[in-house]
Amino acid sequence: MEINIRKAVKSDYPAMVEIWNEVVEDGIAFPQLDLLDENSGAEFFGSQTYCAVAENTESHEILGLYILHPNNVGRCGHICNASYAVKSSARNLHIGEKLVSDCLVQGKEKGFKILQFNAVVKSNLSARHLYKKLGFVELGTIPNGFLLQSGDYEDIVIYYHTL
Repeated sequence: MEINIRKAVKSDYPAMVEIWNEVVEDGIAFPQLDLLDENSGAEFFGSQTYCAVAENTESHEILGLYILHPNNVGRCGHICNASYAVKSSARNLHIGEKLVSDCLVQGKEKGFKILQFNAVVKSNLSARHLYKKLGFVELGTIPNGFLLQSGDYEDIVIYYHTL
């Protein structure tokens, strides 16, 4: 299977909403509680600095995505933030690595100097391993910073990568 990372277009939004909602419903990675629908999804993805999708070049199925946007404003506006989602049926195929690697390039092209992750759930070992592999620096841990779907709290880890 060949995977192409490309800029998202509006016709990708329905597949992106489906993948995004799957991660939100899992309740173990994204902070959002509300699911996206067609309208809120179009508004959400359309408001980002950049969105990309991972597309199977043979079937044209969208298997993952990322969003890229400022992490803050003004004097901290040079720091960006991103979120990544991979369809559960396509996980462990290194799609996440392709998405993060492309995001590092796009972040720099969009004029950002730093990519910061504010809330990587500590038990998300595959993401944490990937970030370490790609050169992200772990800054620290916030105890009980994430409310899991189960109602329990989990530590979150903050990372950054210079662009």
